[in-house]
This record gives sequence, C-alpha cells and structure tokens, in this order.
Amino acid sequence: MSTDTLLDRFLRYVQIYTTSDHAADGTPSTQQQWDLLRLLRDELTALGAVDVTLTDLGFVLATIPATVNADLPTVAFMAHVDTAPDFSGEGVKPIVHRAYAGGPIVLPDDPKQVLDPDVDPWLTKAIGHDIVSASGTTLLGADDKAGVAIVMSMVAHLLAHPEIPHGPIRVCFNPDEEIGRGVDGLDLKQFGADAAYTFDGEFPGEVNWETFSGDSGHVVIEGVSTHPGTAKKYGMVNALVLAGKLLASLPREGMSPETTELREGYLHPVRMEGNTAHCEVDFILRDFDNDKLAAIGDRLRGLCQGLQASEPRARITCTITPSYRNMGYWLRDDMRPVEFAREAMRAVGLTPESPAIRGGTDGSRLTERGLPTPNLFTGGHNPHGPLEWASVQDMEKAVEVGVRLAQLWAEQGASYPRRYSR
Repeated sequence: MSTDTLLDRFLRYVQIYTTSDHAADGTPSTQQQWDLLRLLRDELTALGAVDVTLTDLGFVLATIPATVNADLPTVAFMAHVDTAPDFSGEGVKPIVHRAYAGGPIVLPDDPKQVLDPDVDPWLTKAIGHDIVSASGTTLLGADDKAGVAIVMSMVAHLLAHPEIPHGPIRVCFNPDEEIGRGVDGLDLKQFGADAAYTFDGEFPGEVNWETFSGDSGHVVIEGVSTHPGTAKKYGMVNALVLAGKLLASLPREGMSPETTELREGYLHPVRMEGNTAHCEVDFILRDFDNDKLAAIGDRLRGLCQGLQASEPRARITCTITPSYRNMGYWLRDDMRPVEFAREAMRAVGLTPESPAIRGGTDGSRLTERGLPTPNLFTGGHNPHGPLEWASVQDMEKAVEVGVRLAQLWAEQGASYPRRYSR
C-alpha cells in the first residue's frame, strides 16, 4: 500500500468541484458531482473490479470477488463524493506539508487563515506526518474525498493481492451526503450487502455507532405587503421582521450548536430567504434521544405559535420533517459489525474508540433502512471550512483497517444474517 499513490488519488479528487445543493431537486443535486462519479467508475474498471455500475441516480457500485470458497456475507465499504455547501469547494488548491514540524501554518491565499496547534490540538499529534490543507479560500474536501481515496486504495490493494482471504465485497461511492440525501435513492437489493461501513469519520481508531437523530424544520411566514410610504395606513406586516423576531426568540444556552457539546442536542437556523410579503426559514434539529428530539420540535412549534398570536394578521406555518435517526437504536441489536471494526483497529496498532457523532452519516440512514453501517475514521479534520486538513499517514492507516476488516469478516462472519446479498 503506497502512501504516495494514496496521496496522488486524494489530490486528484479534491480538485474536482463536487459541492451539493440543499435547494436543488434531483439526485445528484448538482451536475458537477457527475465528474468525479464518472472518474471513479472508470478507475474501478481499470483496477479490475467487476460489476462496475454508475446508476441513473449517481451511485457508483462495484464488486471485489471473494478469494475464499465459502458461504460468507457480503460486506460493503462506502464514501461520499460531495462536499459541503457551507463553504466554497470550487477551485481547491491542495498543499502538501511534508513531515509537518509543528507550529502554525499560514495558508497563502488568505493569510488570516492559519492552521494553529494552539487552536486545533490534534495537529500536535500529526507532527512528522505529511498533512494536506487547502490554500485558504476554499475548503479542502477531505470530507469525504479522504474516504473516497481510502476505499479506492483498499480496492486496489485487495485486487492486487488475491492471496488475502476475504469474502465478497461491494463498493459504493454516492452523492449528496452533505445535504442529508446521500443514500435515499440507493437500491439495497441492487447494492447486495449484508453489512457496510462508511469511511467518513475523523480521528484514528474511531468506530462510530451512535449518531445524532436529525429532523429538519421549515417555517413559512406570510406577511402583508404594502407600499412603505403608506404602510401605517394599510397595515403592513413585514415577514422579514417577524422572521427576525423568531430568530431572536430562539433559546441560546443549552440549545444552540455553539453552546452545546457531547450528548446535548440543539436547534439551529441554517437558511433564511424572503421579502416583506413572504419569508422562509430553515432549521436543523438534533439530539441522540428521539424523545428529546421530538421535544425540540415541539419547542420550535411553540415559538411559531407564540409569534402567530402576537401578529394575527400574518400566517405562520411550521413543518417538521424527519431526516435520519441514531444508528445506535438498531446496531445495539447485533454489535458484530462494530466489534469486528474494533478488532481491526487493534490489529493495526490503534486503540479503538467509539465517540457518539454530533452529526449524521450515510450510515445513519442505511442502518435505519435495514443495512447495519457503522462509520470509520479517515484522518480528515475540521471539515466544512478553510482550515480543513488531513493526515496522509492516518489515511493510510485507515486503508490497513479496511483490509484487515475484510479478512475478519471471512474469518468470523459466516453466521452473520444475510440481508441483501445475492
């Protein structure tokens, strides 16, 4: 497994613009994601994978045939190609900092952006590593192109070494994880896996099997529009002003992302658009406990009802829609996918840890749909902004974990229930 080859893949992938779009219909949500999806299809074919398919909805699927003659479950490895719309992902210029010596790194295209170990202590654990950053004006895209490079490097290694014993393996690269629609269109029968893993985590040793449960909130405020010169006479009701009042009424301490941590949930406005007559505000709601998540939704509805009572001439509606649920509700029933991952971590010299994710993954939705899918680390850090970075050596360690994990399923997984394998 060549670190330089892994790095070459990663550098190529991050330079392809693949940002997804919350507001767009269709899957993938943006045309630019097809550029990377087609490239990955062609690379899998060139490596010798079989059953390589790019579906109409933007899922790249492939098979690594089993190297042992036994009845074994099919295990899948996954990563998503899109990058977050929170910050620019266009024109990424990756910079490799070889053998990082410690201390601050000033990013050249915006010197105000500094990778600083005093702010991000994990940098001190990457001293001596080759780390990759962006140039200061874009995100890097390690979330999740580090995962894409890891899975592709794992595929290349297993296909080049048929002496490694493993059962049938499926691969999936998917769009639109960052907008919560990543695997909704994945046909699980076509995918044909009995258990899966996403490479979409952060710190070496992480095996994530608990995530936030998530809902989305959509508030529509219909005001009364008149000419501002005669607004008093004709009774203007400014929808933007009411939206501002709603945002100002949100509880901050203990219910906003910037004041919560660990297992605390939150209510977070993410978009507002409109004018005097009509305004819409989008929210995300998160908690590890489904009952507590429901209570956050009730809190938002109550705030909207209070705002409506204060201004009866307006019309205010609040819609709460489920997004995904904590995968732990299902994985607790059979922890073997998690335990195998922990054993693989130990086998390559890592100490396994299972912090609960303050977010969601494609694995959340897949597990809820019936395909158990824990999440594994990638070595990427501080995503969704200009200070995102990744360790090449940690990415390489993730490849080793994946290879060992494939072997463990061959050694110990024969009795695991078959779900979708053909």
